[in-house]
Amino acid sequence: MLQEIHIRLAETRDNTPLAINQRVPKIFTPGEIISEQQEFMRGHGTYEEDIYLKASVAGIKEQVNKLISIRPLKSRYNGEIGDVVVGRITEVQQKRWKVDTNSRLDSLLLLSSVNLPGGELRRRSAEDEHMMRQYLQEGDLISAEVQNVFSDGSLSLHTRSFKYGKLSQGVMLKVFPSLIKRSKTHFHDLPIGASVILGNNGFVWISPTMVNQEDNVGGFTQNLEEVVPRGTRETIGRLRNCILALAQSNVMLFDTSILYAYEESLKYNVAELLLPEAMVDVAILTQHKLNLSEYS
Repeated sequence: MLQEIHIRLAETRDNTPLAINQRVPKIFTPGEIISEQQEFMRGHGTYEEDIYLKASVAGIKEQVNKLISIRPLKSRYNGEIGDVVVGRITEVQQKRWKVDTNSRLDSLLLLSSVNLPGGELRRRSAEDEHMMRQYLQEGDLISAEVQNVFSDGSLSLHTRSFKYGKLSQGVMLKVFPSLIKRSKTHFHDLPIGASVILGNNGFVWISPTMVNQEDNVGGFTQNLEEVVPRGTRETIGRLRNCILALAQSNVMLFDTSILYAYEESLKYNVAELLLPEAMVDVAILTQHKLNLSEYS
C-alpha cells in the first residue's frame, strides 16, 4: 500500500512571521529599557538600574496606573482566586487529593470541597474517606476552580458547582498559560459539535458536547461506555491541531479565535494540520480575521 511522503526543502518552507497584526504588544527582553521616567513603580519582572526601569524576564508589559510589570511569555502557572483550571489527580491522601495544575507545587482538593455523588449536602464521614479513591483516583482529569492561594503559592481547589468535576472522554493538551485569554466563561460548547474548557493554567480540554449536563450530578459520572462517532472524533482532532497551530504562533486562545482557526483549517485534512506550513497559514489567517473583527 502506497503512502504519501512529504519532503520539504529549507528554501520552500513558509517561515513568514506572524507580524500582520500591528496591534501585537511589544515583547521586552531581559535587560531592555522599559521606561526612562522615574515616576513609575517597579512591579514583577522588572528592576531599576540608574534612572531606568528594565525588564528582568522576557514578556509583555502590563501597566496599572503607575505600576509597571512584565508578564513572562513562558512560565509556570500562578493561580488567582476564581480561575478555572484543568488538572490531573496525582495522589490520594487523607481527606484530600493532590492535583497537577501546571503550577510550581501540586494543588489541593479537599474532600469537603467536592460535591458527593447525587449532589448530597452533608458532613463528610469516615466512610466517605474510605471511598475517596472510588470518587477520584490517580490519573483522573478534573475541572475545578481556584478557591484559595496559600502563602507558598500552592492552590486550594473546589468542584462544588455542577459544571466542575471529573472529565470523561476527550483530549487534553498543554499550552503556555499566558496564551489563555481571561474571559467571563472558560467553558464553551462550540457549534461544531465539541466542547472546550480553556483552563487558566494552560491545560485545554476538548470533548464531545454533552446532551444532558444533568446526568453528571456530583461530578463523578463518566460515560466511558458510550461510543463517540467518527465525525466527532475528527472534529476533536482538528480542534486540537488548530489550537496547537495558534499556540505555536502566540495567538491568544479564546472561543472566537478557535472557531476562526477551525474554519480556516477546513482546506486541510486533520493530519496535514501538523505540517509547519499549514500551522503558520492557519495562524496568520486567523489573526487576520481577528483584526478585521476588531476594526469592524
